[in-house]
Amino acid sequence: MTARGLSVGAAYPLVAVYADESCLGNGRQGENPGGAGGLVEYRRTKGELARRDFWVAERATTNNRMALRSAIEAFTSLSGKGHRFSVVFTSDSRYLIDGMTDWVHGWSRRGWKKADGKPVENLELWQQALAAVQLGGHEVQWRWVRGHVGHPQNEYANFLATRAAASQTSSGGLVESGFDAWAEALRARGKLPGAADPFPTPQEFAAARALPSGTAARM
Repeated sequence: MTARGLSVGAAYPLVAVYADESCLGNGRQGENPGGAGGLVEYRRTKGELARRDFWVAERATTNNRMALRSAIEAFTSLSGKGHRFSVVFTSDSRYLIDGMTDWVHGWSRRGWKKADGKPVENLELWQQALAAVQLGGHEVQWRWVRGHVGHPQNEYANFLATRAAASQTSSGGLVESGFDAWAEALRARGKLPGAADPFPTPQEFAAARALPSGTAARM
């Protein structure tokens, strides 16, 4: 255990997820189309790195809703594999990362109310996100990264999210990744961001505390 009470060392096969969200016209009046996208990285049996993509869209939404959708889609797909994973989930959404590492625990203790007694916004999506993580019994390290600073995997997730928002399409689960082709196209134009994050090691993995159940929020 670390000083923060986090469990150090991966208990299950490692998976890295880089997720982002987009809302075209977030906060404006009228329908604002949005998207969420993510890049999933894992090691094959012989050790080579493999990648998969996912993306979803909503016709009228917000950035916060789509951040939650990114987690729901990622963990629903992972749980469908029938295995437990140690997941390093990286997002530039403070709403999602702070919510999963802090806020949900307070909401749970207060009967799914905010500190001021007001209802939790997007409660149904928070419930779905918690259930998606817990369905597969995964352990998660929630990691925030600053957006739009040249982080390759985050920039690619942003590309998937904004494309989904504009086209209003969904991948229907995990599909073959276009990360390498995307990176090569940027490299040819001299616009490739910095070096991609290395795949996490089991020793570096630090699982966050277990998430509370969201079922009490339905009472």
